Amino acid sequence: MKKARYVLGINTTYHELAACLLKDGKLIAAVEEERFSRVKHGKKALIDNPDTIPYASIDYCLQQADITLRDVEIIGLSFCPEYRLKNINIDPFFQAGDWGSEDGEKLFHAKLLSIPKKLSEYARSNIEDRIKWIPHHLCHASSAYFVSPFKTSAILSIDGIGETQSTWFGSGKNNMISEIKSMEYPNSVGFLWEKMAKFLGFSEYDAQKVMGLASYGKWRKYYGKLKEIVELKPNGEYTTSSELLKFRLDDYSSLEQLFGIRHLSTPKDLNEDHADIAASLQKVTNELFIHFGNYLADVTNSKNICLAGGVALNCVANTELMKDCKFKDIYIQPAANDAGTALGAAYYIWCQMYGEKKSFVMDHAYWGSAYRDKEIEECLVKEDVVYQRIDKIEVKAASLVAEGNIVGWFQGRMEWGPRALGNRSLLADPRNAHMQEILNLRIKRREPFRPFAPSVLKDFVKDWFIVPTNCSSRSIDFMEFAFPVKAKKRNLIPAVVHVDGTSRIQSVDQKTNPRYYQLISEFYKLTKVPMVLNTSFNENEPIVCSPVDAIRTFKRTKMDYLVLNNFLIGR
Repeated sequence: MKKARYVLGINTTYHELAACLLKDGKLIAAVEEERFSRVKHGKKALIDNPDTIPYASIDYCLQQADITLRDVEIIGLSFCPEYRLKNINIDPFFQAGDWGSEDGEKLFHAKLLSIPKKLSEYARSNIEDRIKWIPHHLCHASSAYFVSPFKTSAILSIDGIGETQSTWFGSGKNNMISEIKSMEYPNSVGFLWEKMAKFLGFSEYDAQKVMGLASYGKWRKYYGKLKEIVELKPNGEYTTSSELLKFRLDDYSSLEQLFGIRHLSTPKDLNEDHADIAASLQKVTNELFIHFGNYLADVTNSKNICLAGGVALNCVANTELMKDCKFKDIYIQPAANDAGTALGAAYYIWCQMYGEKKSFVMDHAYWGSAYRDKEIEECLVKEDVVYQRIDKIEVKAASLVAEGNIVGWFQGRMEWGPRALGNRSLLADPRNAHMQEILNLRIKRREPFRPFAPSVLKDFVKDWFIVPTNCSSRSIDFMEFAFPVKAKKRNLIPAVVHVDGTSRIQSVDQKTNPRYYQLISEFYKLTKVPMVLNTSFNENEPIVCSPVDAIRTFKRTKMDYLVLNNFLIGR
């Protein structure tokens, strides 16, 4: 019998620590460290911690295959230290000992080089010769293309920074990808969003909040000011003004002078002007996406495009790219952020380095941990929870949601990526106009301008939403696009319609998630509405991973019911 070949991909460098494992080219497991550690993003991106290894994620992946690290043929790390030292002094605005400084970057470089020894100690064997360093954006690009359904495709990767690159243009054909060109730091769309998020009183991780706020603003007022920061250049290129942005300093004086508005230390003081700035930022980002897409369409002659990088989680810009460019299909895997580079490292090794056939398509996001009924019942007893086991739990859960209850829904394997897609979700009735306020008050405790999303039965998507003709079904399974709700339907589902009339939808396929599909089908039988409100099962923390996480979140919040596999817990 032929011995199985295992490839492990790991991301340690900045944030979204993650690991994934391939067996003979097929994905077995993919998880983010934050789900186990309960530390958001796995860690903060600091100059002295790129060697923080996601041991719990690695352990989970190895357990799924019943192997040890010594059984892994090759390990891909999604960063290339030798390129990083080129980053010294390329931006005049930095703090001594921190990002961009000689001392800081040399410390960062040394920490990275300590990883092979740490992994060898973990394996209790010298495995340093099995470790491959792969450039960050090449991993992003690989994470999108090598698991896409396409035989050929344009590829676009956009984030803050890898080694020195911030935006990467390429193409894929069969089992090979190639770079066309890239943009270098300090020109960076990802860092533009981080800096503007902090200017508006959020953290650097709150781009999604700025995106939600943008729909409440008018883009014209500050559009000219944003164009002083971002300039489009020929052939898909652009610049961002390091003089105005000062990415590596907590200095907002130039932006305050530009906008005539003071930097906020908290979003509590947001007003109309701040919403207008967010709207202008989103408008410029939409234009950048179209600029990039048109260039790639022209140079590749491809009808497909794959997107990756943290900026590819901007569902508004993704939709504009879909509508206004020449591509017939777009693919974005669910962990487009830095977690996805672990996936990309593994598939770059398998397809491009090994020359193996590109044969795996990621058509669902369920690659994390799952729990048997026996394990769940043991947790329920230990946590002293009153529960009942129910046959056809989907029917009961649908009924509870239709009655106006908030239901924690925990089933199957945990999602890969930052969005709950029906296995670690909070579910509610989209018909209730007050549900957004109720959820925020009782559980989510987040800003009132942030929208909630619907999970929609796949066959009904085009009956309720205005979807571009070039949108394939795979494009919307991972909640990566925002489509207008048809005017006659908006008053039927007010809880999931954003102020701009759109919804960031997840289409639900019976093949990839039969249990969740059944629940929504039962809700449809009761209400004639083929969707439920779906938000992540958490309260200002990483999405729940284990039954214990779910039970404790249930206890400290005011959700009405909790479903764990076939068990129902109420108040």
